[in-house]
Amino acid sequence: MKILVLSSLFPYPPIQGKAQVRTFSFLKHLNTAYDTTLVTQESEQVLEEDIDALQQQIRHCLIFPRVTHQENNKGFLETAKQLGVFFQQGTPPGVLSHYSLEIQEWLDQAVESGEFDLLLCEGSANEIYVRPGWQKKIPMVIDIHRSVYGKYKHEMETNANDSGLKEQLSLPLLRRYEKQYCHKFAAVVVANQTEQQILKNLKLEVPVTLVPNGLNLRVFPKRLRNQPGHRITFVGTMDKPANIDAARFFSLEVFPKILQRYPDATLDIVGSRPVPEVLELDELPGVHVTGQVPCILDHLHNTTVSVIPIRKSVGTKMRTLEALATGTPLVSSDYGLEGLSVDGPGVPLVAMRANDVDEYVYAVGRLFQDGKLREKLSDNGRSLVENEYTWEQMSHRYEQVLLDTYNKFT
Repeated sequence: MKILVLSSLFPYPPIQGKAQVRTFSFLKHLNTAYDTTLVTQESEQVLEEDIDALQQQIRHCLIFPRVTHQENNKGFLETAKQLGVFFQQGTPPGVLSHYSLEIQEWLDQAVESGEFDLLLCEGSANEIYVRPGWQKKIPMVIDIHRSVYGKYKHEMETNANDSGLKEQLSLPLLRRYEKQYCHKFAAVVVANQTEQQILKNLKLEVPVTLVPNGLNLRVFPKRLRNQPGHRITFVGTMDKPANIDAARFFSLEVFPKILQRYPDATLDIVGSRPVPEVLELDELPGVHVTGQVPCILDHLHNTTVSVIPIRKSVGTKMRTLEALATGTPLVSSDYGLEGLSVDGPGVPLVAMRANDVDEYVYAVGRLFQDGKLREKLSDNGRSLVENEYTWEQMSHRYEQVLLDTYNKFT
C-alpha cells in the first residue's frame, strides 16, 4: 500500500512538542511497512541537519518552503474582518495563515494520478488541502492532534483565556467548521477521550477512534533507585498558559504549606521558555526556576516527587507518561491523569491524585515519609507505560485504523 502523509508541521526533531513526536512516531512505523511519502513544510526553527535527518529516516520526503500570510491584530475592526472571512469561507484565519498553493498544486496532481492508495492528514490544519471530491478517489484519514472547537470550548469553560467577543462569536463557527471538515474523511483519529466525546457529540457520520500518545521507553529509562529527601519537581514548557497557571498555583498556594512541615523542601520548576510570571517564582523560598535544561531525565531521576498540578488542560500529558516511565513517584490533578487508569477498585495504585491545596500537601507528605509507597508507585508507573503506552503499541492501533479504512474503500 502506498500512503501519502500530509503534515504542514515539520515533524522533526521529535522532541519539540507533542505534535512532532506523535507525527514522527507514527510516520516512522508506517515507513517500515509501507511505501510512504511525506509532504511537509519547513518551520521557522528547522535546521539543515534536521532536514537531512528526516530525509534519511523517511524514504520519500517532500519539503516545501514555509508560507506565512501576515495576520494583524488591530482591535475590533481587524477581528470583524477575520470573522468575516470565517463566516464566508468556514475556515479559521489561523488555518489559512500557512496555506501553500505549491503544496495544493502538487497534491491535486498526486491524487488525480491515482498513484497513492491512502491519504493521511497529520493534524487538523492539513484539512484545508483536502478537496471534498477526493472522497471517491482515495480513502482519507485525519489524525486530529487537537480539536480546534474542543480547545476553545474548554478554555471558555475553565476561563483559561480572556473570553471576549472574538472567542464567543467564534465558538459556534468552530463547531460548524470542525463538523464540516471531518465529513471529508472516511475515519477520524483523536489523541484523548475528552476530544473523542466532543467530536462524537457533533454527530459525525464517520468513526472517531481513540489512539492516545505514547512514549519511547529507550529514551526514558527507569531510574535505578528512589530518592529520599524532600525534593519536588514540576516539568513543563513554561510559556504555555496551563503550565504557567500550574506553576503559580503550586508555588504560591501549595508549596508554602509544604515548607511549614518540611523546612528543607525544595521545588524545581523545570522547562524551557519561562515567562516573567514564572521567572518571578524563583524569588520564593525553596523555589528554583531552571529554564531549559540539558536533560530532563536528570531531574526526574533525582527528585523525590514529581508533581503535575495542571488545572486547565485536557488530554494525556506526555510529561505524565515520562514521570511514570522513569519510575518517579507522581502527584497529579485529574487533568494531568486524564485517560489513565491509576487508582480505584481493582487498579494498582500508579499515582497520587490531588486537585486542591490540602490534597497536594497530604499526597506529597505521604510520599516524603513512605519509602515503600514511593517504590510501589515507581514500579506500577513503569509497568503501566510498558504495558499500555509505548509508541510501538499506539502505532499498531493507528495502523489498524488505516487498514480498516483502506479495506472498506476497496
